[in-house]
Amino acid sequence: MSAATVPSRERFSGCLVGQCLGDALGFPVEGWPPEDCAEYVREELESIRQAERFPTPDVLWAGQYTDDSQLARELMQSYAARGQFDPQDYAHRIAAIFAEERIVGRGMATDAAACRLKKGVHWKEAGEPAPSAGNGTAMRAGPIGLLFGDDPAEMARVAREQGHITHQDGRCAAGSIAVAGAVALAARAGEVRTETWVEELSEWVSAADDSFGREILGLPSLIALPPEEAAPLVARSGNPDFEDGWKWISPYVVPSVIWSLYSFLRTPEDYWATIRTAIEAGGDVDTTAAMAGAVSGAHLGLDGLPRAAAQHVTDHGTWGFGELVDLAHQCHALKTTPRG
Repeated sequence: MSAATVPSRERFSGCLVGQCLGDALGFPVEGWPPEDCAEYVREELESIRQAERFPTPDVLWAGQYTDDSQLARELMQSYAARGQFDPQDYAHRIAAIFAEERIVGRGMATDAAACRLKKGVHWKEAGEPAPSAGNGTAMRAGPIGLLFGDDPAEMARVAREQGHITHQDGRCAAGSIAVAGAVALAARAGEVRTETWVEELSEWVSAADDSFGREILGLPSLIALPPEEAAPLVARSGNPDFEDGWKWISPYVVPSVIWSLYSFLRTPEDYWATIRTAIEAGGDVDTTAAMAGAVSGAHLGLDGLPRAAAQHVTDHGTWGFGELVDLAHQCHALKTTPRG
């Protein structure tokens, strides 16, 4: 990859920090119904926006991001250490962060896969089989769009492979490609042209799951609707063949990814508005806000994010703003430095 085709380092850091911030903003109301999430957005989120900071540090959730962003960060750490995507190394990191009890808000399917990895099961065999189709692979796929976005075939291969470590359902592969592809498209210079953007993304996703690709093609019609009308339609998307027990936007990969993309495409030039929309629908809102935040951050770059609030993100007092930016810039340097 030539340096000219790699997104700027500000887009690299914007994507990772944008994901962590969205995740941290949605975490306090994960699983809540729309009316409660809407009240939280009006009161707490608006207070954070105006004060440009999270509540006092003694509040448990203040700035803490969850497994969504921890695993995206681990993917970038693996790339930084190996200089390429190494599924065995990434699988080892997934197993370790669960085994060491560092994970926050663990997903059941990923937890089960991590346990198998810890016992020595090969990464190709450890993932939960279909019909387990949660969003655990899509939520961590954003960095792949930065690292491999110039080569859609390679991007799709890596997105599939990293997802297969924990989830074997083809819809999970498609969801990973959707988020990676959305980040790749968002990181391109220029304004977001919804129709062409969606068509290209749908083509990539359809190669993994045709029905998921068709759902993405419906985004232009959806974003013409206000969130209160669009959310019930999205929540029923994907025709799940299992019951996950969630109301509103569930962790099922199809509606959660579609809602994240809807949130971004409604307001591509406004990070706060994107995150508000992602959270207001209720349900798995730390994940929808994390995915929407990654795409928004890739488009707007680090300077387009609410910097003061972003500086308060944390993972148990570590991996805060500065460390995340440094990691993103390290990965960018690896992509832009000629290799002998």
